[in-house]
Amino acid sequence: MTATASSLRFALLVTAASGFLDAYTYVSRGGVFANAQTGNVIFLAIEVSRTHWRDAAQHLWPILAFVVGVSIAKVIKTVRAERRVHRPIRWSIAAQAGILAVVGFVPATVPNALVTVPISFIAALQIALFRNIGDLNYIAIAMTGNLMRVNEAGFAAIVDRDSAGRRAFGVYSAVIAVFVLGALAGAAATGSVGVRAAWIPAAVLAATLAIFVIDERTP
Repeated sequence: MTATASSLRFALLVTAASGFLDAYTYVSRGGVFANAQTGNVIFLAIEVSRTHWRDAAQHLWPILAFVVGVSIAKVIKTVRAERRVHRPIRWSIAAQAGILAVVGFVPATVPNALVTVPISFIAALQIALFRNIGDLNYIAIAMTGNLMRVNEAGFAAIVDRDSAGRRAFGVYSAVIAVFVLGALAGAAATGSVGVRAAWIPAAVLAATLAIFVIDERTP
């Protein structure tokens, strides 16, 4: 993993895009959470218990796409992938941005799975490829773990007066804040422009590619 991919600015952009996408799919695509799969697992179980098979399938396909995405991310991180594909991380980000650009053209009248499945795939790539901000672990697509870590860091900073805890508290607070802001923007933009709102996180991910280029050219 490159230094750019584990930088705070990169993490904040990816996290903001994730918050946006969760709100986007929930508002525009039948109440499905395409990023974090806990909700889909619960909804799947509820619909199965009611024998609502069609509704259950709506939550099953994103889960399967997520599993496939994690597997592909595992391949991307291998040495073999580095040898066969030049800068595979960048290509994966470009693919994510491209998928979202296409999603923005998909009308609301088509089956929701045609949108939620590729977005779940993107989320899987993000959680599997981007897990660190420096020496700190984080999750870009869901906040449960980050909420736990920000509380632990706050305790260390206040009670133990630990400088590393203060730094971690600031980092995790920023991650949570941008996720919330991304979700707010996603809900507002989707309500305003509909399915085309997907172009906004596509642009955000494209901006992360620019960060790679800038960092590469900076001596």
